[in-house]
Amino acid sequence: MSEPVVEQRLRVFLVDDHAMFRAGVRAELGVHVDVVGEASTVAEAVSRIAAALPDVVLLDVHMPDGGGRAVLETMRRSHPQVKFLALSVSDAAEDVIGLIRAGARGYVTKTISPDELADAIRRVADGDAVFSPRLAGFVLDAFAARPDAPVADPELDQLTNREREVLRLLARGYAYKEIAKELYISIKTVETHVSNVLRKLQMSNRYELSRWAADRRLV
Repeated sequence: MSEPVVEQRLRVFLVDDHAMFRAGVRAELGVHVDVVGEASTVAEAVSRIAAALPDVVLLDVHMPDGGGRAVLETMRRSHPQVKFLALSVSDAAEDVIGLIRAGARGYVTKTISPDELADAIRRVADGDAVFSPRLAGFVLDAFAARPDAPVADPELDQLTNREREVLRLLARGYAYKEIAKELYISIKTVETHVSNVLRKLQMSNRYELSRWAADRRLV
């Protein structure tokens, strides 16, 4: 007789500058996920998320030293595989749009029920985008209203997230050694990514890549 399959619990990290709120979320989510760490500042969040490597980070918008967006922008460069779900008291359109543009996979308000939050975490971990109903309208309206919103770019779409990060830093003038340090990868890996980008875009040197990236406002 085969043994029952045990579902692996998702590993979740909490970022919020209110200790009582973090304690409440930890207690409510404890039956659904494994809370593997928490932080109250941007600096704490960056170092502790890098150490814990959770599946999903629950992230508040308003914190000292740049808030949730600063955490997102820093972690996207070094650990693009970590997924973020904004969990905030704010339902302001500018907060929602700001975090989504920075890389969050979803945005829900703190009025959400524990079961709904657990479901949102699972969906984000699976790659879905999740929003509280009213907030989804903000995102649709914002991108529909932008005349300069990015359109489909087949050349850019063929690059992986890591290749885009390497390309962006290369276009900013970083040396291979500096890119390796910034992204926590080896120089050899940087060289491999650059070679892949050159091959995919059918270019021959970094100067062509830099102009290409600048034309698409990737720098």
